[in-house]
Formats: sequence, structure tokens, C-alpha cells
Amino acid sequence: MEPLFGVVLGLILAVASPAHDSCTCATNKWAVCAQDGPGNCTCRLAGSDHPVDCSTLTPKCFLMKAEMTPLKEKRFWRPPHGLSDSDGIYNPDCEDSGVFQARQCNQSSTCWCVNTAGLRRTEKGDRSLSCSELVRTRWIYMELMHNRSSRAFDVPDVAKALTRLFESRYKLHPKYIAAIKYDPPLIQIRLDQKKKPRWDVDIADVAYYFEKDVNNDSIFHPNSKLTVSVNGDALAIEKLWIYYVDEKPPEFCMRQLAAGISAVVTVVVLTAGIGIAVLLILKWLHTRKYKKFESKEMREIKTPSLE
Repeated sequence: MEPLFGVVLGLILAVASPAHDSCTCATNKWAVCAQDGPGNCTCRLAGSDHPVDCSTLTPKCFLMKAEMTPLKEKRFWRPPHGLSDSDGIYNPDCEDSGVFQARQCNQSSTCWCVNTAGLRRTEKGDRSLSCSELVRTRWIYMELMHNRSSRAFDVPDVAKALTRLFESRYKLHPKYIAAIKYDPPLIQIRLDQKKKPRWDVDIADVAYYFEKDVNNDSIFHPNSKLTVSVNGDALAIEKLWIYYVDEKPPEFCMRQLAAGISAVVTVVVLTAGIGIAVLLILKWLHTRKYKKFESKEMREIKTPSLE
């Protein structure tokens, strides 16, 4: 009877094990997943306890919040008290939909306004700062540099490979890829998304996932590494720059600009003043030397010869 029981137990474990292993979130390695029923896997985001839709990208706001959440089981995380007042990663306030709240504040009660990409677009102030709206990031420009040792690819092939990458890996509809230009080894990509229907991913989320992939810190499941190939040849991306353009210009005050202009004007005035002073001194020395020489000649003319 015992051998039969062992066989039955082994079969049960064999069936249950794949179901347990499949309870992961392919698009978010920070999601905490649990099997809450036969064939039903529920994933929630660490730090906010929001349910995660693993069939698409997780909003950037939720991702940043997850990054700031200490998880001893996974890796070392920056402690909450270690936050610095910078424009880098911070613990954001998110709406239930995953979008950033228009006003963000840190633990020192310093606040600022952000765009839909979570980037600061105003000067920092106190908690009395008011942000009337969440301004949309409409355009995103990316500049990539691939390995210089790689051969130059054909332009249409590069555009096709990158379009396929953004569509399959990041769930971005090709209509939002406005242009791809290639001048070896530089690749330029422009994403344009004036409006975002609820069912489409946001280009700011796509840019965040892509940046993490290029920096070898993928948000996808740990076994999912970024690979880009053009007609079977690897396209090794070495550098990435991302630029965000909002529907409305940023609202930084002119204090910093005025200070910079004032500093430049001061340097120019001082340089000009020193130059003029040097010229005047040189002219004075030249005039003094000439007068001295002229005076000596006059004395020689007036002095009678001893012969």
C-alpha cells in the first residue's frame, strides 16, 4: 500500500509543481504572485498591493514605488530614510490607475509638479505648492549607439527589427512609432502619443522598461533578457539617451536662468574691464617712453658741442 501511496503523491506533486512555477508575472519581476485557486494566479505589486495585469506593462509610477520598497528576499534596497532630495528615483504617489499624481512630495515636505513620465517640470516648493494638472508627455526621443565593431546594417532592416521589438516585447502599437533613423552606429527613435486610449500602453512606461533592459536591470521576469537581432545578427546596444517633450513647456522660474545670465555678464564685464585696463596701461607706458625719448633728444640739441 505504501508504494502505491508514494506513486500517487509523486503524481500530485508533479502536477502541482508546474502550476506553482507558472504563477509568476512575465512583465514584472517585482510582482508578488500567489495561486489562489485551480489555474488562477493573482499577482500584486510590492509596495502598493495593487493587482498587476501581467499581460501588459506595469505603469511607471507603480514600478518606481516597487523599487523603493524593501524586499529582503530579493536584493538590497535603498532604505526609506535614505531618500535624497534629487531628481532621480523617488517614492511616488500614484492614482489607482497607475498614473502619477500631478504633485509629488518627499519626506522633507518638499514638493514639485511632474508630467505623465514622473519627471519634474517645476521648481521645488513646500506643501502649499499647487499643481493644477498632470501634463502629458507627448513625444519621446531616443538615441542609441550600437557596438562600433558590429557591421553596419541596412536602414529598413534596423527599423523593422526595432518596430518588431517594441510591438512584441513592450506591447506598443506601431502607430506610436513616428520615426526610426539610422546613421551607423547612431539610431534615433521618436515615439509620438498625443492621446492614450485606456487599452494602449503609455510611451513613458515603454521608455522606462526599455531603459531598464539596456542597463541590464530588466523589469521583466529574470529569465527574459533583451536581445535584438537584425536578420540574425545581434544588435548590441551600448548607450542610450532618452528625452521627454511635454504638451506644455516646463514651468521653471527664471531665477536659475537669471543667475546664470548674471554670472556670464559679470565674467564678460570683468574680462572687458581687465582688457581695457591693460590696453590703457600699455598705452600709458608707450606714451611715457616716447616723451622720455623726445625730451632726451631736445636736451642733446640744446647742449653746445665742445668741439
